[in-house]
Amino acid sequence: MATPQENLLDWLRDAHAMEQQAENMLKAQSKRLEHYPELKARIDQHIEETLGQQKIIDECLSRLGGKSSSIKDMTGRLMAFGQAVGGSLMSDEVIKGAMAGYVFENVEIAAYQVLIAAAKAAGDHETQIACEQILPQEVAMAQWLLDHLPELTVAFLARSEDPDLEAKK
Repeated sequence: MATPQENLLDWLRDAHAMEQQAENMLKAQSKRLEHYPELKARIDQHIEETLGQQKIIDECLSRLGGKSSSIKDMTGRLMAFGQAVGGSLMSDEVIKGAMAGYVFENVEIAAYQVLIAAAKAAGDHETQIACEQILPQEVAMAQWLLDHLPELTVAFLARSEDPDLEAKK
């Protein structure tokens, strides 16, 4: 049996690992993007947001007397590396990456909804506010991806059918 505070601390560790994974995935994707400048710019913006989110989560963990989990962080980084390597092998890397990004953002949205509810139940107003600050950034990134998937797809298809252009990245 675990108290709300213990669960909150564990989920904050999960969030830290999740943000480590996000950073690595976003940086790998940004590094490989060459032909989709609007997507690259939005990803680069979200990398900065993600770094700020990591700092906020670290502050919550420290305030609660906890620290991040090296094992969870390493697992997140390995998963991000695997996704980057797998994506680079696909001929439609940019589309698969954008779709995976949208899915990942929604996982983050769910995680922060859980953290907000858990912080409230644990009486941790500071963590609740911190997570409420992060949540809109994740929602905005997910919405941006959803809104831009059609035009990204059209751009990919146009590049894909032109033998003189590279489409995948």
